[in-house]
Amino acid sequence: MAASRDQIVSGAERVFDHRGFAASGMDDLTAAAGVSTRTLYKHLGSKIGLVVAVLEARNSRFFAHCHAASVDELFAYLEEWVMAEGSRGCLFLRAHGEAGETTPEIAEAVAAYRAQLRSMIARIVRADLGDDVTVGEDDTTVTQILVLFEGATSTASYLGTAAVTSAREAAATVMNVRRRR
Repeated sequence: MAASRDQIVSGAERVFDHRGFAASGMDDLTAAAGVSTRTLYKHLGSKIGLVVAVLEARNSRFFAHCHAASVDELFAYLEEWVMAEGSRGCLFLRAHGEAGETTPEIAEAVAAYRAQLRSMIARIVRADLGDDVTVGEDDTTVTQILVLFEGATSTASYLGTAAVTSAREAAATVMNVRRRR
């Protein structure tokens, strides 16, 4: 049975998530996908192509399932994500730290995720505060919720879901302060 691109990307995501990008060799990646190196290169071109495909797949999966209508629901979703996916920190932040500065394709994939995350948080903050409140993507409240979200994602690597619970409580405080303005 021929391996599909999706199978290769899925296997590689698990390897990258557990071992990191630089430490994951082609033998590890091909073994996880159950394919030869030739098949992997046929589908993805290079290790960089594979990293970008993994980031794009994770981006799609995350945003396809996150349908939060409030800031509290956003953090509830993050808690579910951490429980289902594990808590090894943000894969995008890790990819950027390992190769993003020197690899434009990876930097672009990370930037696309960050822009989409910020835009989603702006939409959620706007919905949570009500239609009569003007909230842009550069709004201070959006930035505060983004920082709490990203911080919880990273901190969950050593605190588990308690990090998300704490961020959720802090986000509630931020939103309550904003509502009183």
